[in-house]
Amino acid sequence: MKLLKGACIEPMYAEIPFLDRFQAAKDDGFDYVEFWSWTDKDLDAVKAAAEKAGIGISGFNGDAEYSLVDPTHKEKYLEFLKKSVAAAQKIGAKSVTIHSNALGDGGIVVNHYDDLSDTVKLCSMYDMLLDCAKIAERSGIQMNLEGLNITTDHVGNFLKNTQMAAEIIRLIGSPKLRILYDAYHMQLNEGKICDTIRAYIDTIGHIHIADAPGRHEPGTGEICYKNIMNVLKELHYTGIVGCELFPKTDTKTAVPAIMGIF
Repeated sequence: MKLLKGACIEPMYAEIPFLDRFQAAKDDGFDYVEFWSWTDKDLDAVKAAAEKAGIGISGFNGDAEYSLVDPTHKEKYLEFLKKSVAAAQKIGAKSVTIHSNALGDGGIVVNHYDDLSDTVKLCSMYDMLLDCAKIAERSGIQMNLEGLNITTDHVGNFLKNTQMAAEIIRLIGSPKLRILYDAYHMQLNEGKICDTIRAYIDTIGHIHIADAPGRHEPGTGEICYKNIMNVLKELHYTGIVGCELFPKTDTKTAVPAIMGIF
């Protein structure tokens, strides 16, 4: 079984201009690209670069300075999400990624919401996700809910384990609302990567990989990605495996290590 391979072209291919990264990723054997923010991009140029290279766009972040866990953000969160969905439709992207908390520069969690109880945060997130799912179903653009590590990169993020995300998604029951399972983040938070994938594969719509610690290419840390890829093949995973990683030296060196796990 062939797994679909994606490259996040914000941290990868940073050695070359952004619009050149689409062709570079295609030439290296990737099926899709993804990136972080869409508001700082020329969407017409992005679409043209992807079409010229013959590579798909898996998605980008759909939220901005708004948080699912803040009930006062609901109107603004959904308003911005609709704009993100329109951007995805414009460039032919498959999905947008959403998070429990707003992220600032460098992925810093903008507000930890220490003044709110976990009950309020959870209920607010569930309430807004119901509407996110409706937007996804109407638009055809999938929503991927991503949990983040709280030890290294995103201290204070509310959604930190796969079980919470999966159970919410199962309760909502929308085919267009899925988990973005990031193996790097979840190795830091909870471990048990293969067991977790087996338990929640029905809710996983997209996967991110990077080795831990360090967030570099496979083989630079402790995660055995060949085993993980074998599990995904065994489970007939049909989504994309996106490489959201920072090459330890450069992208040219990282690509063979990435391709070697597939």
